[in-house]
Amino acid sequence: MQQASDYEFELLKIIWSNGGNALYAQIMQELSAQGKNWTKNTIITLLSRLIEKGLVTTNKIGHRNRYSAVFSEGEYQAAQTEAFLGKMYEGNAKGLVATLIQKEWLSAADLAELNAYWQDQCAADEKNNANLE
Repeated sequence: MQQASDYEFELLKIIWSNGGNALYAQIMQELSAQGKNWTKNTIITLLSRLIEKGLVTTNKIGHRNRYSAVFSEGEYQAAQTEAFLGKMYEGNAKGLVATLIQKEWLSAADLAELNAYWQDQCAADEKNNANLE
């Protein structure tokens, strides 16, 4: 999956916030509400790039274009995280977590929450495996 530029990502977030679909007018309205006064040409260019990258599709509804995200926000985040992990840490998630801890970007409370999540996931996996047997 290709990566969106920072400006393209802003448009993706608007599309996701509208349930994965947004009309051009909705995109303009949201950008304006955020204080971003981008020109029509800029927005159309960014949307065209998202389409070329396979991140967004478009279809006509009367005279209007509806833009649809090809991937959910979670799918996009997972793919970009995997690419980042591979590039920066050679796939070593432990190295990423160590950096987060060393730089104090991950607190003890965050770690406790992640540990609880981990335990819940392990318990769910065990339950699913038991049901399969």
